[in-house]
Amino acid sequence: MSSAPDDTTIAARVTATVDRAIQRNIKGLEYFGSSAPAVGASARDLIHARGTMLLYHYRPLADEIYRIPILLVMATSSRGYILDLAPGQSFVEYLLKRGYDVYMLDWAPPTQAEKSLDLATYVDDFIPDCIAKVQEDSGETDVTLAAYCMGGVLSSIYMALNPDGPVVNFVTFTTPVNWHGMGLFSSFSDKRWFDVDRLVDTLGNVPPEVIVASFDMLRPVSRIAGNIRLWDNMWNDEAVTAFRRLERWGNDTLPLAGEYFRDTTKKLMWDNGLIEKTLEISGRIVDLGKITVPFLHVVAEHDHIVQYEASSPLIKMVGSADKEEVILKGGHVSLVAGANAQKRLWPRLDQWLQERSV
Repeated sequence: MSSAPDDTTIAARVTATVDRAIQRNIKGLEYFGSSAPAVGASARDLIHARGTMLLYHYRPLADEIYRIPILLVMATSSRGYILDLAPGQSFVEYLLKRGYDVYMLDWAPPTQAEKSLDLATYVDDFIPDCIAKVQEDSGETDVTLAAYCMGGVLSSIYMALNPDGPVVNFVTFTTPVNWHGMGLFSSFSDKRWFDVDRLVDTLGNVPPEVIVASFDMLRPVSRIAGNIRLWDNMWNDEAVTAFRRLERWGNDTLPLAGEYFRDTTKKLMWDNGLIEKTLEISGRIVDLGKITVPFLHVVAEHDHIVQYEASSPLIKMVGSADKEEVILKGGHVSLVAGANAQKRLWPRLDQWLQERSV
């Protein structure tokens, strides 16, 4: 039978609670008066740029590097620094220290002059252009392609249309293929009430507010819950800094080129073109079964954006003999960034790549 706490214990608890409340209020004032923490930890060089398309090469951190370079392909609505948040919290830094030669295809906001960029532009122009530049810069013929979310969709289409191309290993993270399995996201863009033609014809490019609104709809109270967690941890500088980095990234959503958004909505979301094998790019039907290189498909167990029903068919559709699906704990973002990613995805990917990068 436990005894009741004595007066000394109670006094210590009260003092600790009061001290923390004071710290929380002081830190709260500092929070609103300070700038967002820096992001993008790893040294890099911009080696190629054309409008919205940006190709970076990260400077090596290891004495010896694997022969085959890795090209990371970011989602078109997201900034690439989610993979390079801070020293010790960077997926890119981890790969560099493990001896990989890392490149990233990142995106800048498309200008109004780029509103006519369509799905074919990204698949038939931007991705192969960057792969060619990686080959030229690295001096290697072979390339590993590792792509996040919508970057994985574009890369999958590219791979299906270029089965004999220079990519020798292919990795996707949180990548949808069955767009009718996207839950509320599908409802948000239902053709019965979502007039994509009017949106694109009126605005040209689709503003980030439209993208953010669709994500917020999936978890309506997530921002409120996040602010509550922030307040509870306001006394903890490390926790606050980590929160602000992710908050900065979440608020840094990119606009999308109008025709690209129209294509994605109609050909993928409405027609489910990858599943139905009706997606046509530059006169060619996209058949994911033509992908035959070693393939790793990584799924987040608690992904509220790309649910398992949306991503799971990909592993079966790809024609590779050497293919594997890995389901890891985490959400759409925590799969690739943060403490969860450091323990799960990063070492798992390193293990897979080691055998295929020499």
